[in-house]
Amino acid sequence: MEMSVGQVAQRADVKVSTLHFYEQKGLIQSWRNAGNQRRYDRSVLRRIAVIKTAQQLGMSLEEIGAALSHLPLDHAPTQEEWQAMASLWRQQLDERIMKLQKMRDSLGECIGCGCLSLKKCQLRNPDDALAETGTGAVLLEATSL
Repeated sequence: MEMSVGQVAQRADVKVSTLHFYEQKGLIQSWRNAGNQRRYDRSVLRRIAVIKTAQQLGMSLEEIGAALSHLPLDHAPTQEEWQAMASLWRQQLDERIMKLQKMRDSLGECIGCGCLSLKKCQLRNPDDALAETGTGAVLLEATSL
């Protein structure tokens, strides 16, 4: 069943401009009817649901596009295809969670020092090997000699 851009926008609870943007990014596709009006296959609704869910998980449109690029544009993801995407995204989310936990645990040092010192702050300047040589523009001094 074909749907107009307005019907898809209403059913998917997105703006028409969002559909155009998704299409421009290659996440969904439409075609033009004889009257030059955009038409979408009903399966686009599931693709949009996947996109919106992935965005809620914090996935970028580039990450979403990479996951959807393995699927034909003219059908919705199957259960197996969704599981493959979900598995990949779970791994990426786990990595982000670990990074956020590490940042959270380092935040205590900032609360203690209060200055966000670029000399030793693990949040603003992690793994700074040059900090041992002194404060300030150490790299600029070393390269201008």
